[in-house]
Amino acid sequence: MENIKNILEQHCLFLKNNTQGKCANLSNANLIDADLSNADLRNANIRNANLIDANLRNANLSDADLSNADLRNANLSSANLSDANLSNADLRNADLRNANLIGANLIDANLRNANLSSANLRNANLSDADLSNADLSGANLSNADLSGANLSNADLIGANLSNAKMPIFCKWFISIKDNLIVIGCKEKTIQEWDLWFLSDEIYETARNTDEFKRIYANYLAVKIYYETLHLSK
Repeated sequence: MENIKNILEQHCLFLKNNTQGKCANLSNANLIDADLSNADLRNANIRNANLIDANLRNANLSDADLSNADLRNANLSSANLSDANLSNADLRNADLRNANLIGANLIDANLRNANLSSANLRNANLSDADLSNADLSGANLSNADLSGANLSNADLIGANLSNAKMPIFCKWFISIKDNLIVIGCKEKTIQEWDLWFLSDEIYETARNTDEFKRIYANYLAVKIYYETLHLSK
């Protein structure tokens, strides 16, 4: 493979629209233990690369394609991964503290035991991702898609889950919005929802049906999230 230093230099020229530049193609590259700290790899092709134990601290990887990359134990703290494609990436035990993952594609990513404390995951797609035992304390997960994600034993203390799509199924999308819980198009406080579920009022789904039971079960799960994360006032 071409010398990594030359690839980075050509990529830098590419980002400056210099005709001598060339977009970095690091797909399938062996970058174990590579020091790419502070590197500017915006829009780079890093698909299927082996980045085990790599140092990517403060690297700019916005809009980069890291799909199927092996990033086990990698240091991505404070890295910019906004709008990056990390689908199916292996990020087990990776350090993503304070990383910018706004709008990132993390579908089916393996984030088991990863440190995502204080990371910004606003609008990120984490559907079907494995976040078991991950540290998400203080992370911003507002508007994130967590449907189908594995959050077993994950640390969510202090995380912002406002309007996040939670990994629980029912007919209506249920989310947290400020001090309200949203079910479908209806917004109520916990106290208001508790009273409504005790009433006979019907919006659309008939009571005493399996679908209504699923909605109620999902409401209770989101309510626990809300209360556990100390969002209630």
